[in-house]
Amino acid sequence: MNIDEVNQLSLALHKLNRGKIETRSKITIENGEDLALAYTPGVAEPCREIARDPQLANVYTNRKNTVAVISNGSAVLGLGNIGPLAALPVMEGKSILFKRFANIDSVPLVINETDPQKLAYIIRTLAPSFGGINLEDIKAPECFIVESLLQDVGIPVVHDDQHGTAMVVLAALVNALKVVGKESQPIHIVVVGAGAAGTAITKLLIAAGNHSVIDLERIIVCDSIGALSTSRSDLNSDKQELALLTDCSRGIDVHTAMIGADVVIGVSRSGGFKNADISVMNPNAIVFALANPVPEVLPPDALAAGAAVVATGRSDFPNQVNNVLVFPGLFRGLLDHDILSLTDEMQLAVSQAVAALVDVPNISMILPDIFDTRIVPAISEAINLVR
Repeated sequence: MNIDEVNQLSLALHKLNRGKIETRSKITIENGEDLALAYTPGVAEPCREIARDPQLANVYTNRKNTVAVISNGSAVLGLGNIGPLAALPVMEGKSILFKRFANIDSVPLVINETDPQKLAYIIRTLAPSFGGINLEDIKAPECFIVESLLQDVGIPVVHDDQHGTAMVVLAALVNALKVVGKESQPIHIVVVGAGAAGTAITKLLIAAGNHSVIDLERIIVCDSIGALSTSRSDLNSDKQELALLTDCSRGIDVHTAMIGADVVIGVSRSGGFKNADISVMNPNAIVFALANPVPEVLPPDALAAGAAVVATGRSDFPNQVNNVLVFPGLFRGLLDHDILSLTDEMQLAVSQAVAALVDVPNISMILPDIFDTRIVPAISEAINLVR
């Protein structure tokens, strides 16, 4: 199907079903006795037990297996700041993926608040209802503030656009390097896009280099102006940090940054880099054009420009780099093993576990199929081993 057909069929699907989720009961209520046990007067007893020991909420309710999928709609896919109501279809989508792949129940919540301090406060007040919180589609730099402010709520809080994306990208890169025969040599990487995903990808790649997962020679990050550098005076504090962490001391454009690069990772917009930029990369270049719904460059064009391995965020091309490979298994592991925060070591372990599920990577398969039933248990086990 072409993109227009997908769009029209998706509209029809959402309209026919009035969304994608519903509430179902685990028990049947057919008579007064059932009602007495499920509700009044019997329900008072688990309430008393939880009041005595709050941890028993994880025994007598579904809290332990419930995740909130929360957004303010300020950075939805490649659509931008479309607001909370327009973000709701994505949050419903995340919820059905949690259930389909990891049997985790979830609740989509869209919040009409853009101030990061206020947004974090609202989410904090909701936390007692959930075993974990998946932050979604909150724009940078506010997403960094919100996630940081919520690390002490007593349950795992993860911004999937940052960390889920970064883990899948690293897994794909590990296998792509094997395909082009560069897994044991220093590599030059350019990240195009310095928002939530670009920031998290960069930091995880640096951690991967420090832990010898990849041999990172050089990494440059570009925003819409050009390479982040310590010579630029227009950077916010988060971009200043990236400039200090990466390898570019002067302002250059994307094309110049990509000269001699082995890998380009695009998390920007359509046209964020071009075919001419790929042509100046090293031989056997790896191109991840992950902008959605339209990638920076289309795979046929990237291949024609000299790329050896190409990935996008779309399911209608080979090598889809999508967060769904990670977030169900990640939260399955966080919930099952009582892990309250996500560390670099866990993220590296997840990436390596996902990459290892592809026995023999090739130019059309650098990641396991999304429906591979080994993914969720492999991720859950990986984070438990390094917790």
